Amino acid sequence: MTIARNESVAIQDLWGHPTLDLFHPRPEFVPQKPRLYLAPSTFGESFERDDSPKATSADSLPDLSRWVSIFTINLLEIWSGRRQPAQLLSKCHRVIYLELLRGVGSLKGLGRIKTLYITQPLDGACEAAVTIAFGELTRALVMRCEGVDGRWLCTALRLL
Repeated sequence: MTIARNESVAIQDLWGHPTLDLFHPRPEFVPQKPRLYLAPSTFGESFERDDSPKATSADSLPDLSRWVSIFTINLLEIWSGRRQPAQLLSKCHRVIYLELLRGVGSLKGLGRIKTLYITQPLDGACEAAVTIAFGELTRALVMRCEGVDGRWLCTALRLL
């Protein structure tokens, strides 16, 4: 009996009696998809079943690094008084938006983004840390964004 290299024939079938299988074929590992973040932040709000926020996978959302950098630039312009806060209303949860309103005009100058660190602990959830240079001073901005209803939504924000 001749066996081609590509054929997969069990050793037992080849020899006709039980044998010790010393060389197992390599196991095939199937890459796992990350788990979808299924519980969007509600900040204690109650919703009707049809009206509740729907989690969205990161595959269906805009590019995260681009979104975070544009959001950060817009945020810095709002805090320095050069942009209207209403422009970020659709990108923030309303609790975060109210905090954002309290900080309008609180920065003296417009900062410059130095580095951007983004992690995705779950699919549809992102945590970002941005280092920002304000002349000689360097500060950090940390945020959490969630994929909700087909868009990224900032659900936590703090300038350190």
